[in-house]
Amino acid sequence: MNLLEKIHGSYVHNRRVRVLARELSALLPANGQVLDVGCGDGLLAALMQKDKPNVVITGIDVLVRDHTHIPVVKFDGTTIPFPDRSFDTLVFVDVLHHMDDPVLLLREAARVARKTIVIKDHTLNGFAAGPTLRFMDRIGNRRYNVALPYNYWPKQEWLNTFEALGLRLRTWKSKLDLYPRPVDWLVGRSLHFIAQAALPQVGASDHERRIS
Repeated sequence: MNLLEKIHGSYVHNRRVRVLARELSALLPANGQVLDVGCGDGLLAALMQKDKPNVVITGIDVLVRDHTHIPVVKFDGTTIPFPDRSFDTLVFVDVLHHMDDPVLLLREAARVARKTIVIKDHTLNGFAAGPTLRFMDRIGNRRYNVALPYNYWPKQEWLNTFEALGLRLRTWKSKLDLYPRPVDWLVGRSLHFIAQAALPQVGASDHERRIS
């Protein structure tokens, strides 16, 4: 582990996980069954469960680690190994940009989810967005041998994909304050977002939120 990776682990990672747990748990349905796709060791999911104790979260990942904080099922990275409408909500946290074709996995999510899909990922918008995101990916994931195709989308491509899959956007939030200053000025900005999209049969109320 090099110096930058050590700084990322000690100075950046812990705050990021706490902030994400708070933001994401607020979007989970009460008493819901939740599937965390690409959950890693399940620490973030466990913190979401702590924030919202009435939800049950199961994880799936390509590589199941020896110790996990939630139950984790192995999957092939493409086909979600559960029947249609098995979970109220599916969650993707910084997973889809590691896919060669994120639409395949989103289509699977739309099959398995009953109510909503919640996504934390990146947008390829703004000054030096591509180099900044690639830098973050290398620091955060290279030591874990995670695939790094750098498949980042601009915001409009995310919105177009939701529409093509029949998903209705409920929430889009890009001011997350994931990192302590001054790190957030460099790698936070509006490069990160959390979105909640509803399945077609659920729809969205007149109180939809779109937060920029």
